[in-house]
Amino acid sequence: MLKQMELKRDYGGMRSAIPVVIGYIPIGFAYGVLGAANGLTVMEVVSLSLFVYAGSAQFIAINLLSTGVDIVTIVSTIFIVNLRHLLYSTSLSSYMKKIEHHHIPLLSFFITDETYAVSVTDFQNGRKPDSAYFYQLFLTSYTAWVISSLAGALSERLLMTSGLNWGLDYALPAMYIALLFMQLVGIKKFIVAAFSGALSIALIYLIPGNFNVIIAALSGAFMGVMLEKWI
Repeated sequence: MLKQMELKRDYGGMRSAIPVVIGYIPIGFAYGVLGAANGLTVMEVVSLSLFVYAGSAQFIAINLLSTGVDIVTIVSTIFIVNLRHLLYSTSLSSYMKKIEHHHIPLLSFFITDETYAVSVTDFQNGRKPDSAYFYQLFLTSYTAWVISSLAGALSERLLMTSGLNWGLDYALPAMYIALLFMQLVGIKKFIVAAFSGALSIALIYLIPGNFNVIIAALSGAFMGVMLEKWI
């Protein structure tokens, strides 16, 4: 019985990665198809997944590369798009300080929107942070993303010649919606989510780039703190 409990605990990170993997497969596949369709080689498509590992940034990079934009613009754009990861790192730091410090630089590379949402949900539900959990969650998700990117790039010619609309572009927002609903427990989180979403949408028409996401996230965090005091 004790061994069964230990085995279950040892693979907790891999189990938590399952919804992320289910979401990554169609999105990574769509990224691979679009990358190859925009003129990138299979090696270039997979290299972006291996070394950048940021879905939305990779989709943007494909568009910029296909239009011949210079590398400085591409890097600066990706940097701005990924500024939200500062918020994720700040939030996760309270949990990561409980593991050995030499793991943190490596683990930080694998933080994404999805793995952040899943890990924080697990910790809020009582799971204790440990390095094995982080490695299982992060590496399982990372492997699924890289392999699905490769599969998409290799399948691009076959799909493009089929003439069918596969609806792959809807996979990314669908996964974000599913991850959001995983965290909507209680009226306070619902209010914060509704406020942040509405504010971000409103700011799209007023602020260029992706700063609407940063402002909405900070405003939502501030509202969450206030709601903890008021409700």
